[in-house]
Amino acid sequence: MSTRIASPRFLALAGTVVLWASAFPAIRVGIDGLGVAALSFLRLLIAAVALLAVAPFAKVRLPRRGDLPLITLCGATGMTAYQVLLNWGEVHVEAGTASLLIAIAPVFSVLLGSLFLGERLTRDIVVGSVVALAGAAVVSLARGTGGFSVSALVILAAAVVQGVYHFASKPLLRHYTGLEVATYAMVAGTVFALPLIPATWQATVHAPAAALASAAYLGLLPSALGFVIWAYAVARLPLAVSTAALYLVPPVALIVSFVWLAEVPRPVALAGGAISVAGVILISRHKQNRHLVNAPAVDASEPQGAACA
Repeated sequence: MSTRIASPRFLALAGTVVLWASAFPAIRVGIDGLGVAALSFLRLLIAAVALLAVAPFAKVRLPRRGDLPLITLCGATGMTAYQVLLNWGEVHVEAGTASLLIAIAPVFSVLLGSLFLGERLTRDIVVGSVVALAGAAVVSLARGTGGFSVSALVILAAAVVQGVYHFASKPLLRHYTGLEVATYAMVAGTVFALPLIPATWQATVHAPAAALASAAYLGLLPSALGFVIWAYAVARLPLAVSTAALYLVPPVALIVSFVWLAEVPRPVALAGGAISVAGVILISRHKQNRHLVNAPAVDASEPQGAACA
């Protein structure tokens, strides 16, 4: 059993969880010295360059011209808007709390699928969505003084655009691997972030080494290496195993944030996060069962159980 757990595919899966979880506290370090705009652009740029460097070895194909509109949408939402909103929200929201809020992104993906693709809303999906959103509301209220925290709402907006990314990437994943889609979207997202260059230049000149190291870490490891080893793991593991592992991202983020930043989440936020994750699990279990009954999961190489950071 221990040999099986120590196999490359399980190590890759565990590495993905740790990398994506560690992104939340790393963002807190980066925004302190760089600010929202500079950290967003540097992370996207570094990740795009790294993925393009890996592309020839991973046999990443050039996208078809007809798929460029969807790729553009994925880049604008799941990369540019997501990074800016998440970084902005984490200015005032603890890293662990942010990870709990981002975990509900699949809810918005499912709702978009129902609205625009005619996907049927079953009882499990409806109940799971309500539970997940209720949990997110509890987390948001835990940050405010009698009302919703504005920063928490910004992070919820990041979860919405991440949900749009998952929704828009579904048609692409019928023709491309998850790594290919991530590479295309990262490059497109970097292009959309080009207007942030002036702010990035000004911030970088005076940024402390810790903030610059955080930006490099975020771009190279959670954003670039995370997608590479995720693609390796899910190609060699059952969908149920890889999806279940993503539910570990929020609790691991809480642990890393405590060790790295000495952040102690509020009990109410923890309770709300647990409620949200339970709702997402209910939705994802239904989606898994549907895939197993109807057809092979063509989007297995794309994170579906919880959003990556």
